[in-house]
Amino acid sequence: MKINFSHANLCLHKVPRHLKVCRLLKGIGIIMIRFIFVVLFVVLFLILSTPLMLVEWIIGKFNPGLKDRSSLAIVNWAFRWVIRLSGTKVIAIGEENIPTDTALLVYVGNHRSFFDVVLTYVRVPRPTGYIAKKEMLKWPLLNIWMKDLHCLFLDRQDIKAGLKTILQAIEKAKNGISICIFPEGTRNKTPDTFLPFHEGSFKIAEKANVPIIPMTIVNSAAVFEDHFPKIKKATVVIEYGKPIYPKELDKETRKSMGTYVQNIISETYFKNKELI
Repeated sequence: MKINFSHANLCLHKVPRHLKVCRLLKGIGIIMIRFIFVVLFVVLFLILSTPLMLVEWIIGKFNPGLKDRSSLAIVNWAFRWVIRLSGTKVIAIGEENIPTDTALLVYVGNHRSFFDVVLTYVRVPRPTGYIAKKEMLKWPLLNIWMKDLHCLFLDRQDIKAGLKTILQAIEKAKNGISICIFPEGTRNKTPDTFLPFHEGSFKIAEKANVPIIPMTIVNSAAVFEDHFPKIKKATVVIEYGKPIYPKELDKETRKSMGTYVQNIISETYFKNKELI
């Protein structure tokens, strides 16, 4: 019986290639499953938490402080599940820099991903309102939770409306609610770069006389945006810098607070890239 060795060799070469394809398809399947699980969880949470929204509204009528704490706990629970389902690992640095002698802070961070909010909100120790783009108001149910958590909605095209939002944030800060803002104004889509930090963002801390916490986020876009619509496992580094007290800075530095804080975040960013 004659054996065709050339055909046998061809088959042997094909097997590893087929295995590679199978592994690739399996990997794509797992990645898409993560995306599906995250989306399903968020949708189900928003729908099934509707009765909780009513309970929170009632609590808020009698005890606003309790409502703030319970809303924070509920949303943090949901966000932690989103982080688990996405397979994201977080390395947190410098949390000891967050002052414990004051309940009022302004967190200022760079912004590359939708996950920036999810990853940082679970680490805030007290009710904190995030400043979001006004388009988020169009998301039903989600917008209710955001309002319950003291989020404010910024119109980036209307200077007058934007100023009004900043004034509202100052008022919230004076009334015991910390604020988080991404002063680039939008998600930066270019890796390892920063959009200019808007100086108006820092008026919140200056006018409310509260410390600024620089918040440097590294590699968050690797979870989702770098390969939209897939969600992949990733390691994200978040570092909280030492508090900056605007009143303690000289006049010239206060005038260019955006550049000052951006330089701090930029330096920390490239340092922490080594941890990825």
